[in-house]
Amino acid sequence: MDHFNHTWTQMFILAGFNTSGMLQHFAFLGTLCIYLLALAGNLFIIVLVKTDSGLSTPMYFFISVLSFLELWYISTTVPTLLHTLLHGSSPISSAVCFTQLYVFHSLGMTECFLLCVMALDRYLAICRPLRYHALMNRQVQQWLAGATWMTGFSAALVPASLIATLPYCLRQVAHYFCDLAPLMHLSCVDTDWHVQVFTVVVGLVNTCIFVTILGFYGGILKTVLKLPLAASRVKAFSTCSSHVIVVTLFFGSAWIVYVGPPVLHAEGRDKIMSLVYSFLTPFLNPIIYTLRNKEVKEAIKRIFARIKGLLKNP
Repeated sequence: MDHFNHTWTQMFILAGFNTSGMLQHFAFLGTLCIYLLALAGNLFIIVLVKTDSGLSTPMYFFISVLSFLELWYISTTVPTLLHTLLHGSSPISSAVCFTQLYVFHSLGMTECFLLCVMALDRYLAICRPLRYHALMNRQVQQWLAGATWMTGFSAALVPASLIATLPYCLRQVAHYFCDLAPLMHLSCVDTDWHVQVFTVVVGLVNTCIFVTILGFYGGILKTVLKLPLAASRVKAFSTCSSHVIVVTLFFGSAWIVYVGPPVLHAEGRDKIMSLVYSFLTPFLNPIIYTLRNKEVKEAIKRIFARIKGLLKNP
């Protein structure tokens, strides 16, 4: 049997985290609770934006798209995380492993592009207010949202296909899901060329996106500082603060895992950092966008008032 066929017939073993006893049960229950809260929080934002007319703006449309993406993003890795926490090292077929790798990186790349589009939206709203609604009409919003998904899933084809065609001599994946670096460590051949390709596709693309986001916020900062009233400056900054926090969490942790120095990957530190952008960020996003946003708080009050009225007058 040749290497290529062998790659598709073997099973990998996900090592997960080394936990035992009570710690294992607490880790499983804590992860499950956070996962369910993340699903509920992101679903709540989608429903809230859909049902409340006060949130029918481009910014909240993109936030709802982000919440929809997070539902799938967190669900790509948490099932295998829960399984390894409960049962220890767990087998996974190569087909499922490579599919998980592709979907995870497709959604991750899509989120990168979507965060860039959200920064563009804030830039146009603050720096081009008179033309904002013409430039960011409903058709443009839908086109931009669709483009982020198409670009993300297309860009992830390169690393996923290269990983899937490698010959593998080892089976134990030192992670709780199938990712690029842990799988490359199992290959029978030298993967230096693959590392270079991944650095270009994942590292360079994400770096360019991050620099573009910084450029948008540089323009926003320049415009806001020119506003005559302090209240106007505070309002402008408040509309961007939530997005800045999300961008910092996502890109910061992802950069450490995929571009950072090798010392940060030692002793399973990359697994811990992976939890930040693949698990904690989807959980924190609904909290960040609701607790720090006055319009969302007002929309929640209106929804609850509407529900209360329906219960009083069935």
